[in-house]
Amino acid sequence: MTDTATEPQADPGARVAPTTTSAPAAPLSHRPGRWIDGWNPEDHVQWEGVGRRIARRNLSWSIFAEFLGFVVWQLWSIVAVTLPNAGFDLDTGQVFWLISIPSLVGATLRIPYSFLVPKFGGRNWTIISAGLLLLPTIALTVCVSNPETPFPVLLAAAALAGFGGGNFASSMSNITFFYPAREKGWALGLNAAGGNLGAAVAQFVVPIAITIGAGVTLNLPVAGWLWIPLIVVAMFGAWKYMDNLSNAKADFAGSAAALREPHLWILALLYIGTFGSFIGFASVFPKLIADQFPDFSAIAVGGASVSLAFLGALVGSLARPYGGRLSDRFGGARITMAAFATMGVVTVAVIATLPLGSFWVFLGCFLVLFAAAGIGNGSTYRMIPAVFAARGAAGDADGAVSTQRKAAAALGLISAIGAYGGFLIPQALNLSFQTTGGYDGAFGVFVAVYGGLLLLTWAVYARRSSRLAGNRI
Repeated sequence: MTDTATEPQADPGARVAPTTTSAPAAPLSHRPGRWIDGWNPEDHVQWEGVGRRIARRNLSWSIFAEFLGFVVWQLWSIVAVTLPNAGFDLDTGQVFWLISIPSLVGATLRIPYSFLVPKFGGRNWTIISAGLLLLPTIALTVCVSNPETPFPVLLAAAALAGFGGGNFASSMSNITFFYPAREKGWALGLNAAGGNLGAAVAQFVVPIAITIGAGVTLNLPVAGWLWIPLIVVAMFGAWKYMDNLSNAKADFAGSAAALREPHLWILALLYIGTFGSFIGFASVFPKLIADQFPDFSAIAVGGASVSLAFLGALVGSLARPYGGRLSDRFGGARITMAAFATMGVVTVAVIATLPLGSFWVFLGCFLVLFAAAGIGNGSTYRMIPAVFAARGAAGDADGAVSTQRKAAAALGLISAIGAYGGFLIPQALNLSFQTTGGYDGAFGVFVAVYGGLLLLTWAVYARRSSRLAGNRI
């Protein structure tokens, strides 16, 4: 959505000779407010002189801030499940809304967030976006302190957690300006991985924090207080160590052209199926465990409780880079098809084995599902630049805007659309429970959707007679 034009062409595994400018680069200069003029990471002399060090410093603090964004985004996935045990009068449908509303808000915020780095500066917007995380953490702390808090107030507090989901778009947009094309893929991969791991850390740490030393009660406000000092550290680090680039510009024309491209919407559907499944199941996994296997919802370890739900988000996060690596070798369409096939088969296995009442079988099935979704995240994301490049090479693309610019804009748009899966999956499970008293109906729909997306991927990108046949998608 912003001009991340060079990212789609980057191959982190390729050996590319350093790019040097044919003309002398503009001198690198600093202005008050940590603004940098003359930034050009493609200039080899500048990059090897001071550019790499500056870029790494900005990447480090960007990862930390985005990590906290994902933490805040996923806080209610754990807290909502514990509210009934803490004296809150909530039904299952209300708990599902508290789990899913952060994803709805976060996905929507990703769209405007992508344009705000060029407007405010990467450093400045990181300070602001990190500061905005104080709103949902403080709101959570206040609301869960009183079991009499009305549900609409709880829902509003959960919606504020969507600020954390929006951070991904602005963080990725910012980092793409700092790195040359030959290193952009690796840098963005680290940035994304650091954020995704925040979901797993939140689901691991929060159950321990709210139970340790609490006796028979739950110290729910700690779930919010715990992250406030770290958010302040992120704000200070961004203020002191990050930089604004004066040449970072938003690409509104690229975004408008990408929206007119039919393949953007096809790829967005695939990304809902992969990333949407990852973030959706990550959000709802603690709830599913609590409903199906309450004895394993919280495992006592010393004076604290540990939830194994974090393993799903952890496995999915760690699997994502392998999706990109496998796609480089075998093609993104093939790996995406394999991911959907695996997700469909494993979901059938979940339906078949639930009557057995075995938590470990249930957990094993879901970890495979998370791994497949994570691999699918990477492979689908890797398909985006390949599809747009193939369209350009075939002369099918609108020449008014370069293929590279449209592909870059599509990456931001598709990441926003895919995040809506974090809302759709919990709500599908909620609807199934409300109408049938169980989750088999929703799981059956998921199987059909994965099968449909597999066929769509094959028909458009892998079938020999398709318009893109012969291209390595």
